[in-house]
Amino acid sequence: MKYAMLIYGDDKLWEQATPEQAEQTRAAHERFIAMLSERGAFLGGDALAGSRETVSLRKKDGHVLRTDGPYVETVEHLGGFYLIEAENLDEAIGYAKACPEQIVEVRPVVEYQE
Repeated sequence: MKYAMLIYGDDKLWEQATPEQAEQTRAAHERFIAMLSERGAFLGGDALAGSRETVSLRKKDGHVLRTDGPYVETVEHLGGFYLIEAENLDEAIGYAKACPEQIVEVRPVVEYQE
């Protein structure tokens, strides 16, 4: 079964990170990807641009409202994701525990039949 691991964090921490801190985080993610790959669980993933670059569209009554920047005022924003393969939710959670980020949401991917 496929699972999305959604990574949340504070954009300010990334913006204020020293080059050394950014390199440590990058290296931790490379080790995490290597571990997932060795177990045949890594399907893909990527970092996302900061929430200031977000564009949200809301459709209502035939109109589209565009909001630049994060729509919700929160500290944590979606910063990236991994797409993994796991036997079940417990295995996916086990992988998420090894992720080098503080907040990781694990969500099953809906797979539609053709």
